[in-house]
Amino acid sequence: MLTVLPPPSYPLTLSLSRPLRYAVFFYLYVMQGIPSGFYLTALANYFTAEGVRPNVVGSFIAIIGLPWGFQFIWGPLIDRFQGSAMGRRKPWVVGSQLMTVLTSGILLFVGNPVTQITTLAWLFCLRSVFAAIQDASVDAMAITVIPEDERGRVNAFMRAGFLVGTGIGAAVFATVLRQYGFHGAALLQIVFLLTGVVLMAFIREQPGDRLLPSPGNIFSFLSRTRIRPESSESFTTSNAPGDPPESPGPVRNDGPHDFRWLFTQLFRGLFARRSLLLFGTIILAYTSNALFLRAYNHHLINKLGWLDTDVSVLTGTYGMVVATVIALTGGYLADRIGARRLLVIMLGVVAVYLIGFNLLSGAWIQRDVARTGLVALYFMDPAVSAAAMPVLMGICRKGVEGSQFTTYMAFVNLGDIAGTYFAGNALLYLTAPTIGLAAGALAVVAAGVALLTVRHYRLAG
Repeated sequence: MLTVLPPPSYPLTLSLSRPLRYAVFFYLYVMQGIPSGFYLTALANYFTAEGVRPNVVGSFIAIIGLPWGFQFIWGPLIDRFQGSAMGRRKPWVVGSQLMTVLTSGILLFVGNPVTQITTLAWLFCLRSVFAAIQDASVDAMAITVIPEDERGRVNAFMRAGFLVGTGIGAAVFATVLRQYGFHGAALLQIVFLLTGVVLMAFIREQPGDRLLPSPGNIFSFLSRTRIRPESSESFTTSNAPGDPPESPGPVRNDGPHDFRWLFTQLFRGLFARRSLLLFGTIILAYTSNALFLRAYNHHLINKLGWLDTDVSVLTGTYGMVVATVIALTGGYLADRIGARRLLVIMLGVVAVYLIGFNLLSGAWIQRDVARTGLVALYFMDPAVSAAAMPVLMGICRKGVEGSQFTTYMAFVNLGDIAGTYFAGNALLYLTAPTIGLAAGALAVVAAGVALLTVRHYRLAG
């Protein structure tokens, strides 16, 4: 008697392979980090070294970051239109990737970035619109396919990927800017971004998804919104060889939801008391980090005479290594001891660092001290992110996880933008150590509120 064997499953399917989830989300965030390192670090330090005023540099970064501050617009659209045969989120990811490549090409029309800094900022802003859509769609895909007990570690890999990309963008592009000019750096960015498009062409979210769109699939994607049964909001199957069995999460197949339902659930999730308190502490932490980072980089170049390439390369090498190690360790600890407990600890560490290092500002003239401080500064973002991302994922409401998490990320980005913008303007009147102490005070408030909130809700059950 012949035994009919089932057809082999496609190996590059996110829902079926744990190693693939780690690798793909890591790489997608590398591709997001490279442009960030390019303009936030390499270009910003380049402008500082060329004598551009700090408030102009701060405004340059703020303009580029504007689309990220309004990222919450895309979450409901991504949750609403998810009926493609290519998967629920993949069309959004691939489509936005292609648009970031195309809009990056417009940067080649800039002749002199120093004299055309405002034009350059708005061209980067246009690219950021599609980069923000990509980020939102990748986060929505992550929430859909990552099991709850993996979220801390996968989020750590995602943040580590972003930091590695930022390091590449800072170190590599700072060197390219000086040796081959702005056009060489812009072309290199396009090449990097194209690799992400090629990667996603071979990836499936769920078994049975198409790799490429079929004729008429785009119309179907825009007109059909029913969630397929095998693509539930909390799909947690992991059947890769060697993976431990995982308990499936609740399956949602409620049919199509209109925008009224989406926004009602979204506002309930966002304005819940616990959500407001926890997220408030997180956004304060990110704001304090951005506030001191821009002030300190400016101080190193303008006050201590560092070359902009020295700052950018140090950031993209040793700083990136420290940040990556902290991100991966933090992800493991978040799953091990609990993300909320880790968040309180990390916020306390950040507060101690900011206050302590700025009280010792007299020693910054020693190059080893200043270098150590810059490298150590890059532990703050991954330290907070490793705990904050699982916490935010955990308080998202079922059915609108993509929209709610994207909204959180939008306000995190606004915190980064605000910190950078205020630092640029404050540097006209205040010293970097004074700004750093103010950032430390924000971190102290964040740590205190987080501690009280976590303790209250633990005691309340």
